Amino acid sequence: QVQVVESGGGLVQAGGSLRLSCAASGSIFSINAMDWYRQAPGKQRELVAGITSGGSTKYADSVKGRFTISRDNAKKTVYLQMNSLKPEDTAVYYCNFSIDSGNYYYRERGDYWGQGTQVTVSS
Repeated sequence: QVQVVESGGGLVQAGGSLRLSCAASGSIFSINAMDWYRQAPGKQRELVAGITSGGSTKYADSVKGRFTISRDNAKKTVYLQMNSLKPEDTAVYYCNFSIDSGNYYYRERGDYWGQGTQVTVSS
């Protein structure tokens, strides 16, 4: 069993900052890519940022220079530092992990989603 739990959302004024966290637990052999997505009301879910097991990062154009993704492999956790927030950043934010569950002798790869955390930026 693998669980992925997010934390850190909330209400903030435009220009403010928030830090999201997402931690995995359970029968985990290794964690590959860790991504953050968001979904605003009436819109499709979109990729915000991603980080590979090697530490390479990617960002949506709309958040470049404002958001920073990082990971702590020992804690099985990914972070999203969000600065200079704008009202258009308002959305439910989801983390997604690509995880090899199991052990050295047998493992399966799957995608695991967090439950989502609301970020609201007021103007």
